[in-house]
Amino acid sequence: MTTWISRVDPAPALPGPLHGLRFAVKDNIDVTGVPTTAGDPRRTTPATGHAPVVDRLVRAGAVVVGKTNLDQYATGLVGTRSPYGACSSVLSDEHVSGGSSSGSAVAVARGEVDFALGTDTAGSGRVPAAFNGIVGIKPSKGLVSTRGVVPACRTLDCVTVFARDVTTARAAYEQMVGYDAEDPYSRRLEQRAVPASYTIGVPDLPLDLDPEHAAAWAEAVTAAEALGEVRRIDVGAFLEAARLLYSGPWLAERWLAFGDALDEDDAVDPTVRSIVRNGASLTAADAFAGLTRLAELARQSEAAWAEVDVLLLPVTPGHPTLAEVAGDPIGVNSRLGTFTNMTNLLDLCAIAVPGPARSDGLPFGVQLLAPAGGDDLLAELGARWCGEPGLGLVTPAGDGDDEQDTVLLAVAGAHLSGQPLNDTLVSRGAALVSTTRTARDYRMFLVDGPLPRPGLTRLPRPTHAPGRGLEVEVWRLPARELGGFATTVAAPLALGPLELADGSEVLGFLCTADAARADRDITRHGGWRAYLAWRAHQRERRAAWRRFGHWASLALRRGW
Repeated sequence: MTTWISRVDPAPALPGPLHGLRFAVKDNIDVTGVPTTAGDPRRTTPATGHAPVVDRLVRAGAVVVGKTNLDQYATGLVGTRSPYGACSSVLSDEHVSGGSSSGSAVAVARGEVDFALGTDTAGSGRVPAAFNGIVGIKPSKGLVSTRGVVPACRTLDCVTVFARDVTTARAAYEQMVGYDAEDPYSRRLEQRAVPASYTIGVPDLPLDLDPEHAAAWAEAVTAAEALGEVRRIDVGAFLEAARLLYSGPWLAERWLAFGDALDEDDAVDPTVRSIVRNGASLTAADAFAGLTRLAELARQSEAAWAEVDVLLLPVTPGHPTLAEVAGDPIGVNSRLGTFTNMTNLLDLCAIAVPGPARSDGLPFGVQLLAPAGGDDLLAELGARWCGEPGLGLVTPAGDGDDEQDTVLLAVAGAHLSGQPLNDTLVSRGAALVSTTRTARDYRMFLVDGPLPRPGLTRLPRPTHAPGRGLEVEVWRLPARELGGFATTVAAPLALGPLELADGSEVLGFLCTADAARADRDITRHGGWRAYLAWRAHQRERRAAWRRFGHWASLALRRGW
């Protein structure tokens, strides 16, 4: 079984919230100096830089260790459509691993990495999770940049994350999220409220599941009843939307993305070629017809969200063998997308988590779905499902002013009172608690960005500069606003634990070590406001010299 396409010599880990965690990258996502094959060995040109999502993780302290196998051009849910070799489930050599993010899921399930990046257009961030007994988070579209990703369907593609538990997957997700002005499909998206108790929707009709899957599904519905109110709902619109993905105009989008690579070369998987070539004959009229039908189904599906917070579904109808896929490569693959294909079409987010094991020992996976912006509520419920401690994302009842429903956040630069970004705190209901200082061993650096701003890094000070900490303001932010606020934080800054002068710990704006350049160290000023005052004084001195320096010089020369 080929899990890896290429390996990378690990670089030293930078300080940050993911410090030292090892991760793998699906080989349709750029990693500096490594070819991005997308499963096509003819693609041999090394990437000149990290994809933004990889860069954000590296800056947060994670370490890339390699690029993983995939269904070629991310077209498939089986994990067998690769010239590098097929992948199987870690629990059975006879059963498929799921795809297209096959290698990433297997690397996580085997414990070779702490987490791994995949992509999900039709379910590729969830099917491999289900078939290997791990967690897969598929964010809302546009929350994670897809720049530096070989496209499958650009309007639907999402970068996803696999881990062995929800807590690790969520920690990586929080660093992956960030608006990217250079990605035309990137967007800022407010998170929905996270309820203390959930209403969980399940289908009101029998599902066409294989017998072993059906038994595990019945157990999963019973398990859901322990986590909230279970309500049966009509899922017909969801299932019909799923069938549009490969029978509608989105096949033409795949043709647009990589159709020019589908010649008769042996490097091209014949099943991928036969599927995607059908997109070449679709017309603009077909496209508008498909978009209209999707809009109708989306409107119909809205009724479900008036009744439930999340929708619980199996990830797949069954778990096929490698032999079954070889015998019917298109039909078996198509059936695997029954419950996943509609997610991006209907602008939903999702998390795949392990369900009750099948009686034959194979894993069974379920998925929780919610409308875009429901990422927080899915993560919280997913953690409870897996028996993990809550992630602290629950939105408080009432106005959110109680201390237990808030988080403390230290700001040191552009978010200070009177500074340009302070309104992004105030508009979210934040209140100023105090002005104080950091612990002594923090240093402040100017960092790159759309406006002047500093970042803090904990580094040893020179012995001749004992330090007294840096000025910060501590604000109390409603906990429900933290996820949305975090999406506004641009690299090289990230939110992480910050120690104050009194020894207490709060969240604060930290910068990665590579941004802590000695020539941009402004620690000596003691804080951002003092630095701004010094800079203003320097400007006044230069202006005064321009006004009066010439006359003073002339007077000296002439003896006036």
